[in-house]
Amino acid sequence: MRQQLDRSIPLPLYQKVKDHILDQVRRGQLKHGVKIPSEAELVERFGVSRMTVHRALRELAAAGVVDRVQGLGTFVSAPPVQTEFLELKDIADDIKARGNVHTQKLRLLETVNATAEQGAYFDRPRGARLFHSIIVNYEDGVPVQVENRLILPSFAPGYLEHDFQTVPSTRYLRSIADATKVEHVVCALMADVETCELLEFSEPRSVMMLTRRTWVGEQAVSRSVFTYPGGTYCLVSRRSLD
Repeated sequence: MRQQLDRSIPLPLYQKVKDHILDQVRRGQLKHGVKIPSEAELVERFGVSRMTVHRALRELAAAGVVDRVQGLGTFVSAPPVQTEFLELKDIADDIKARGNVHTQKLRLLETVNATAEQGAYFDRPRGARLFHSIIVNYEDGVPVQVENRLILPSFAPGYLEHDFQTVPSTRYLRSIADATKVEHVVCALMADVETCELLEFSEPRSVMMLTRRTWVGEQAVSRSVFTYPGGTYCLVSRRSLD
């Protein structure tokens, strides 16, 4: 059944299609995880061009409102999730606390020779030995975080042999020693090709990146970069001012 867009409002047609879908999401008529009509169906419904519909969906995906899964269609994204970022929480615990299932996939585990920049993070010379891992964390089968870590070997000498499926990396590192100092840097940017592949994006979109460096005593022992799909996570800080 064809729906009429209000053409008296001086907005581009793609924006009207986009606003219509946004309104349905906000009203709960399109709920999290629901597949929305295909581009062809939306073209027929609104009487607009495929290019118009494609742009509307592309911008909704970039804003994190929908997820476009190649070969399957377009689905309404989950609402933003809040997580406390000044505490060294394990994402597995956060996911389980929401009643969802956490899984992870180890994508890379290796020893590297530090670049000059990487060495500076740990007050070590260029070429110093570091451990490097990339892990993708999933919530109910959907990738929600890429975890890219550099570890000082003297802090966690057994890191390369650790079973991350049994004990996730954050929990394992905290079992060795609690951090005495933490540095956080948060930024938003467009995902690169590797991140798009790891987070299963069908096209480039924005991501939120949290870079965390931790110290034990006076020694920096890890540098971790956590990347989240833009629009799906909200980082929260809370502290007493007494």
